[in-house]
Amino acid sequence: MNKQELISKVAETSGMKKNEAANAVEAMIEAIAASLKSGDDVKIAGFGSFQVAERAASVGRNPRTGQPVSIPAAKTPKFKAGKALKDMVNAA
Repeated sequence: MNKQELISKVAETSGMKKNEAANAVEAMIEAIAASLKSGDDVKIAGFGSFQVAERAASVGRNPRTGQPVSIPAAKTPKFKAGKALKDMVNAA
């Protein structure tokens, strides 16, 4: 499912107009991103949690030349599914 399909599904299940659903989905994504950017975790009961993880600097290799390449440290967003979501996915 891509973003447009998600917007269509939200509009269909909630009774919203498609542009209202698009605004709601976009607002949710922006709110999660802003919270992660400020260093806060986002926990959605029954769904999961988003958090920022620190990735240490490392040395990789250029696959074409074999030369070492330094990879800088970075922050990366991570998602951990909640129990209810895991149960829904694994239900037969």
